Order: sequence, then structure tokens, then C-alpha cells
Amino acid sequence: MTDETPDNTAQMASPSYRLPALDQDFLLGDSMRGVRFLLEYAKAEEALRAWGVRSTIVVFGSARVKPGQPWYETARAFGKLASERGGALDGEVGDLRNNVIATGGGPGIMEAANRGAMDVGAPSVGFNITLPHEQEPNAWSTPELTFRFHYFAMRKMHLAMRANALVVFPGGFGTFDELFELLTLRQTDKAPPIPIVLVDRDYWTTVINFEALAEHGMIARKDLDLMGFADDAEGIWRELLVRGLKPHENLE
Repeated sequence: MTDETPDNTAQMASPSYRLPALDQDFLLGDSMRGVRFLLEYAKAEEALRAWGVRSTIVVFGSARVKPGQPWYETARAFGKLASERGGALDGEVGDLRNNVIATGGGPGIMEAANRGAMDVGAPSVGFNITLPHEQEPNAWSTPELTFRFHYFAMRKMHLAMRANALVVFPGGFGTFDELFELLTLRQTDKAPPIPIVLVDRDYWTTVINFEALAEHGMIARKDLDLMGFADDAEGIWRELLVRGLKPHENLE
């Protein structure tokens, strides 16, 4: 017999002994995919509620548009105008803010809309996504409302769930993806009847033949009324109001 304390070093060092919440290997494992999905929902939700963000105006568009180009300057002007008139500046401590500008958080059109909100001292949201070529957040979204997602699906859910309106500037595959996601939700009544405005009619009617979809019976003729068109910041705002946007209110 011996009075020596048994050596439990191996037990203490074993990954199974780590607290689950502190075990990164476990949290990043396949069995925790659902938990990670929930965490991406909960973290952004908590911050948005803390800032009183009840509703948003979501702005999509190309990340490739540069400052000084017309689409960029229109998006910036709209971010400013919507923030001033929509209710994003209403929130004091404990108050709710409506129609806060929300974007994908990156450069181009997204940056421009966030920048317009910052021009008038309004908060704005950036829902960034982790990509193979790392996307960095633009410098104009509110830092406390700048998020990063791994899952496209959860990012889309956050973009859609508070949206009072959708404004879509010219863009490519990513912009089309987001546009048709929201159009499908509207077409199937899975989302409230929010106004959808496409900026620059010439661009959109050139790259997508909406009329042909109806002519071939792929969509109902009435589905063409799910969206409107505008060409400048004031025009976008007017079209949103005509289609039911209520400044300082949540459509729901």
C-alpha cells in the first residue's frame, strides 16, 4: 500500500471532462449544428431588442458598386431619407425604433445605405456572412448592430423577420437570391404584405423578363404587383408609402 495521491492528470486533461460550454471542439462538432444555429439567432436577437429595433427597411444590392457611382449615391441618399422619416431616430432609452436601415453589412450598396443612416446619426444594422474570401463589415453600420453569421439561412431569417419593406438595388446572384427569397415568401403569404421596390427599372427589366414569366404561366399576372420600381431616393420613398409603409410604425 502507498499513501501517495493517485495521479488523475489524464482524467483532468481529457476532452470529456471539459465543461460543454467551454469545449470548442464539442461546440463545433456535427452534433451541435442545431445549437450553433440557435446561437446565431439568439445573439443577434438579443442585441436588436436591446437597441429597440422593432422593424427595418432592408436594402440589398451589389457589393461591387463604388462611392461616387449613381447607384451608390442613391442608396446613400435613401438611407439618410428613410432614417430621418421612418422612425429610426425615435428611440430613446426604452423606446422602439421602426424602419431602421438593415443591410448585408458589406461594401457597395450595403455600405452606402448604412452610410446614409450614419449621416443623420441614426442606427443601422449590418448582417454580415462568413465567406471563403472574407467579407469585412463596412465602417458605417452601428458597431453594436454589426453581426456575423455562418449560416445563410439564419442570416436570411434575421433580414426578413423584422422587415417592414425591401429595397433592391442592381446586383448579381446574391442580390437575386435575396430578392426572390422575399418575393416567394410574399407570393406564398409566408411573410406580411411588405412593400418591395426595385431601383432602376431599366436595369431590372433588362436582366429579368418579369412579363415573360407571367406570359408563360410561371407566375400569376397579379404576382407582378408584388413589386414596384423607382429611380431615385424620393421615388423609392414615395413608392414604399404607396405600397403601405407606415413611417414610425411596424406593419405587423
